[in-house]
Amino acid sequence: MGCSFSGLNALYDTVGGGGGDIWVNDYRFRVLRRLGDAGPAGSSVFLVKEVVAAAAVSDGTAGAGPGAAGLAKKKGVDPSHISADGTYALKKVFIQSDQHLELVRQEIRVSSQFSHPNLLPLLENAIIAVKGVQDGSQNHEAYLLFPVHLDGTLQDVTKSMQEKKEYLSTITILQIFRQLCAGLKHMHSFEPPYAHNGVKPDNVLITQRKEQPHLAILMDFESARPARRAIRSQAEALQLQEWASEHCSAHFRAPELWECPPHADIDERTDVWSLGCTLYAMMYGKSPFDYELDESAGESLVTVIKSAQVKWPTETGSSYPDTLRQFVTWMLQPHPAVRPNIDDIIIHVDKLIAKHSI
Repeated sequence: MGCSFSGLNALYDTVGGGGGDIWVNDYRFRVLRRLGDAGPAGSSVFLVKEVVAAAAVSDGTAGAGPGAAGLAKKKGVDPSHISADGTYALKKVFIQSDQHLELVRQEIRVSSQFSHPNLLPLLENAIIAVKGVQDGSQNHEAYLLFPVHLDGTLQDVTKSMQEKKEYLSTITILQIFRQLCAGLKHMHSFEPPYAHNGVKPDNVLITQRKEQPHLAILMDFESARPARRAIRSQAEALQLQEWASEHCSAHFRAPELWECPPHADIDERTDVWSLGCTLYAMMYGKSPFDYELDESAGESLVTVIKSAQVKWPTETGSSYPDTLRQFVTWMLQPHPAVRPNIDDIIIHVDKLIAKHSI
């Protein structure tokens, strides 16, 4: 079926409170409000609610609550991704080139492979052709449906706390970090393994739960690719560096993606470097390489990353145990051959959780 509307401009009308329904393949949704922008110009995320009344009556789930019926029931969605009121996040992507269209299709193919409580699942998708408003040219729009988590990202949480001169506790940091490791292990366990290539606080959704640890969910698989690449020429090395400069955030990017040798074996440990940066950011609110560089001394972002020159804050209130700092340093090994893999990381974080839970 693809994607269809009750009124072509329903999504836009809803922003002004006009209401409207949208069908994504076999599922009908009521557009509630716009949540924000999503990448390229013209792309947005909307809060939508599934319309399941008729289906619920016919299959006997009418009393089960909105989140337990309809799409979630049919797809077998993990309970951690089901909202109590049957709401979802619908991402509308405006596509203006064949290259962008292929990137979106790639994201859909990759995202559809993963199923894990700590990875944001792509529940439904549709790509439709639309005519340009002014010149009549044919463009495309993609509609990607995800679970909704409205408590914000890890970046939002740490920023809000820092504004109040507060910091996440050691055990909270470790519990969130352990969940990120679990999600990445799922990706790294594929054959061939997948690298996320975008691990950072902005790509971690946080849901706060009563009397339970925060739920952490890794999202945005736009840059996820098979992790292992055999680089055997300068041209291949430059091609990888160019790709990384476009798809991997500079302050969380592994050294081998900044300056790749003409003979190198790249693997999923690029994500481990980003994990180390993310752990530091949970502690101090920014990447370990996000500091003022002494350009007169020859410092640049690439030089401090290649040498893993981490500066530790000394502000009162931001003190963490040496074991946590050593954990960060262990992951930030400039040479990927000696950098730990995700299984090593999980073993170590479990030991730290046991130690700091006492």
